[in-house]
Parts: sequence; C-alpha cells; structure tokens
Amino acid sequence: MSLEPLETAAGSDYPACRQLSVFVENRLGQLLRLTRLFEGTEIHIVAVAVAGATDCAIVRLLVDDPDAAHSTLCDANFAVSESEVLVVELPPGKRGIRRVCEALIAGEVNMNYIYPLFPLERYGACMALQVDNLALGAAVLQGREFNLLDQSDL
Repeated sequence: MSLEPLETAAGSDYPACRQLSVFVENRLGQLLRLTRLFEGTEIHIVAVAVAGATDCAIVRLLVDDPDAAHSTLCDANFAVSESEVLVVELPPGKRGIRRVCEALIAGEVNMNYIYPLFPLERYGACMALQVDNLALGAAVLQGREFNLLDQSDL
C-alpha cells in the first residue's frame, strides 16, 4: 500500500500554499536539528510557526520547494504531514490584519490559526491563514481585492 498523498483529478480553483507540519519532541535543539537539514540545499524556509505542548510540538513550515523539503524531512525520520493554507498579502497601513479578519468574519469563515511569513522580495507583509473552508476563504478575500499568493510565489 502506497503512503504517498492521494491525488485528485481536479485541483483547487483558488491560490493556496502547501504547509508542512512536522512532529518533533519538545526538547532542546529540535528546531535547530530540523532547520539544519536544509543547509546545503536549495530549500528556503519562508515561514515557521511552532505549536508546543509539554512533550511534543508541531512545527509548521512554508518552504519554496515543498516536495524536496518533504523528502528531506522524511529521510531524516521526521513525521511529516501536508495541508493547504491561504497566504494573503496584507494591505498597506496599520490595520492590515484587522481588515483581513473583518473580511473573513463578514464571510463567516473561521480562522484556526495564522502566522507571518518572512519578507518576500516581491510582496509586502504576508501571513499564512488556516481556515475552516479554504475555497470560501479565498473567494471572500479575493472578492475584497486582497492579493492571495500561490505556492509558485514563494
């Protein structure tokens, strides 16, 4: 039985990015161990978020080459899963996050978590959003003229 992710015939109709979630022990040096795996590769981490508990943590990564990063992590015996997130460029000014939140609330889209991206050359401040309905969240944000990034933009 194959352990590769299942593929469907149709892709999504909205821009999304592939997030890698890596299970690690919550002990000294694990994040450093994980990030060192990408030294000497062409893989660049563009965002990271850590959700920790007493004995374990989930490290969420956005990278510019998720296929290569997934392979690298699996080869190092890390438990890895993939999911999609929306990445939105914040509008200029002081209230960008508020405007994104207002748009999603108006569209009745729930945010499960958010985290910022490191600066990207071609874009302003950006954040990754994991929402309860990606298609609806993308439609709501695009309807309000927010710029959503695709994996190729990373």
